[in-house]
Order: sequence, then structure tokens, then C-alpha cells
Amino acid sequence: MAEQKFDLVVIGSGPAGEAAAMSAAKKGLRAAVIEKRQVVGGNCTHKGTIPSKALRHSVKQLMRYNTQSVFRALGEPRRLTFPQVMQTVNKVISYQVEMHTACYARNRVELIVGEARFRDTNSVEVLLPDGATEIISSEKFIIATGSRPYRPADVDFGHARVYDSDTILDMQHTPHSIMIYGAGVIGCEYASIFAGLGVKVDLINTRGSLLEFLDDEISDALSYHLRDMGVTVRHREEYAKVVPTDSGVIMEMQSGKRIHADALLWCNGRTGNTSGLGLDSIGLEANHRGQLSVDEHYCTEVDNVYAVGDVIGWPSLASASYDQGRAVAAAIVGRGHRIIEDAPTGIYTLPEISSVGKTESELTAAKVPYEVGRALFKHTARAQISGERVGMLKILFHIETGEILGIHCFGAEAAEIVHIGQAIMKQPAPNNSIDYFVNTTFNYPTMAEAYRSAALDGLNRVARL
Repeated sequence: MAEQKFDLVVIGSGPAGEAAAMSAAKKGLRAAVIEKRQVVGGNCTHKGTIPSKALRHSVKQLMRYNTQSVFRALGEPRRLTFPQVMQTVNKVISYQVEMHTACYARNRVELIVGEARFRDTNSVEVLLPDGATEIISSEKFIIATGSRPYRPADVDFGHARVYDSDTILDMQHTPHSIMIYGAGVIGCEYASIFAGLGVKVDLINTRGSLLEFLDDEISDALSYHLRDMGVTVRHREEYAKVVPTDSGVIMEMQSGKRIHADALLWCNGRTGNTSGLGLDSIGLEANHRGQLSVDEHYCTEVDNVYAVGDVIGWPSLASASYDQGRAVAAAIVGRGHRIIEDAPTGIYTLPEISSVGKTESELTAAKVPYEVGRALFKHTARAQISGERVGMLKILFHIETGEILGIHCFGAEAAEIVHIGQAIMKQPAPNNSIDYFVNTTFNYPTMAEAYRSAALDGLNRVARL
């Protein structure tokens, strides 16, 4: 049985694992990554962030073609099937794999394809694709195995009409109607994607409102625009039984309702990928959601085993996972690092949402004196030119100091626009003030000038004593 030795072994090649391995290699460690897929990138590249956002982009382009008058002169509205749209998605995945693979070679990080299982705290056994096994020894290990969709035992995911957020990408037809159970980030994103394709959507939410962690006004806007796209949103509903048939899926609700659709997409929760790692061999235990607990250095209860990314839970964002990977590598070599707590939220619905900082509800509960500045995109020249008139930018700021406390954006390019406000928020006082936006000249016409409009609106609201 072959054996290799390294300074650091990372299990998983998603954003967290790749960032940890590359950063460790640049710091002089002999690093290796173990990936069970034949290709690198993890769930982010193959099942999550990249394919879903590429899918969304294609649907958005189709919607623009079908709704803007300049294109209507070319003919009647067009329709695309789900498999047709996925052809573009698969090209993006191939580009991503090629790019990431080259990155491993360039940084001289050993890539080992196989399934890893701990033997003890300093070694893992890797089951290779040809059935052989290999022992990999290391002083340090990082678990970056990500997560997968939660699958309740009483739902038949083997049925041809029942999908989760991984298997939906393999769907070979376009249903007339689809039922989405779970109105979290993934559920809301897919609800807007399928509605954009002209599919009838039932979005079943177990809570009282959509994405309750968002600012209330943004959550309300999302709810309105999903309904405007034809999505039926059902709040405070929980399933009692799922009955798939040859012609569709029936979901019996605890409320007594029966909802029928051609297909079911289950988007209710995720589970950390820890079950096959042999954690009991090193005295480590995951929680009921398969997640691992870590300290401020991203170290688990085993002092040479670390964990980053979705496998440790919140915030479960690819952006945060990249930063966690770099942070854990710095912690391992004894350098300063930060705990990732201030990552902006990016939600790729149609239209998209992004926010950073506090919400109005949080500030009100904390009795912080704040004011609100708003800019509606329909009032900006750039939005009128591009036809992306839906949306708004919202700035929350301290009445007395002007300190920016929160940025909330709904509409086209929200995930890009939010970074302008984030950059100012991160400045030391008094440079983190809303005054920056009224004392700075923005390009015209741009979406960014919404910051100036929102700042003027907010300052006009402040009651002067």
C-alpha cells in the first residue's frame, strides 16, 4: 500500500479547500488536496453557485429579449427548454474546471483523486477510482468537504419527478409546472429561474415571510416581484406526505391542502458532507446537520484538524469560504488572520438582492437612532437606458454621526453595487459617513450614482435641531 507524506492535506477542492491549499503552498508548506470527483471545483462549480448563476444569466437574457421593445421587432417572444439553457451552463463549468486545474499545477499543489477516510489524527486512507487504496500522512488536515441537499427519508428522491438542488441540473425536460418546497435562498433563486422560463411555480415557504434575515422592505419587494412573475407563494405551510405519480407529484400539506405539479424541487436545508470521513477514528463528532464546530482559528476539537466552508455552517457562501480558506492557512503557520463575519449577502433571484450591515429591524431593536436614504432605479438614467428599471438602493445611517450602518440593494447588478457601500462602511470614522456619497462625483449615467441620490434623500430626512 503506497504512502505519501505532506505538511498539509486538504479534503475537498471547493472554494474553501482550494483557497486553503493555494495559500498554504505560497507560505512554503507542502500541500495536497484530496477530491472525490474526477474534476476539481467542488459542489460550488458542479452543482451549486456556478451552474445556478449561469443558468440564471441565460434565463435573464431570454427575459430581456422577450420583454424589451427593441427586440420585439425581430419576431414573436421565444421560448427555450431547460436542457437548451443547460448547454450554456455546462460550457461555463468546463471553463471553471480548466482554470482551477491549472491553478493547482501552477502552485505545485498535489491533487489526489479519491475518497478520504481518517485512519488516525495524522493519516487518511484514500480509496482511488481504480479500487486501490493509498495512505496519505500529514501534520495538519483541513476538512473542506462542503454540503449537500438535505433529503428526508419519507421523500422518494429516486423517483423521476422528484429533484433536489443537485439533481435538478440533470433534468432532461421542461415541466409545465413545478413545486418548490423550501423558500430559502436556493428555493427563491430557482423559483425566479423557472418562472422566467415560463414554468408555473408553487413556492412553499415554511416560514411567515421570504428570507426573514433580509431587511423587511427588501423581503417585501422580492415577494411582490416573484408574484408579479407568476409565482404562487404559500407561507406557513409544511408537508405531511409526498406522493409522486407517473404524471406528476402531489404534496399533501399539514394544513389539509393538496398541491399538484409536474415535478417537485426540494430545497429545504443542507447537510455537511462528513458522514464518510471516519470522524470517529479521530474522536470528532459532527452535529445533527453534519456540521463541525471550530474555534477562532478554524480548528476543530482535534488540535491538528481544521474545518472551513459550508461544512462549518453559517454563512455558507462561496465568497466567505474563499476567505476562510486563506484565513485557516494563515492560522496554521501562526500568522494573523480574521474570522469571516462581515461577508455581504448575494442572492441571485430575478431581480437580484445584496446587502451588508444591519437591517432596519435590528437597528430598531437595538434602539440605534438611524435614518433611511432611498434611490429607486427607475429614476436613474442608466436604468432607463438599460431597461433594468426594477429595484432600489437603500442606505441606513446614524442620525448623529452619519456612519453607514447598512446597505440594502434590490435590482439589476445588486451584488456588484453593494460593494461600493461596503468599501465606505469599512473605512475608519469619520470616513465611513454618508457624506462621502454627496461629496464625491460619480460617473453619469451609471447605476452607482444611486448612492448619491439615496444619500441626498436620507440627509433631507434628518431632523435638524
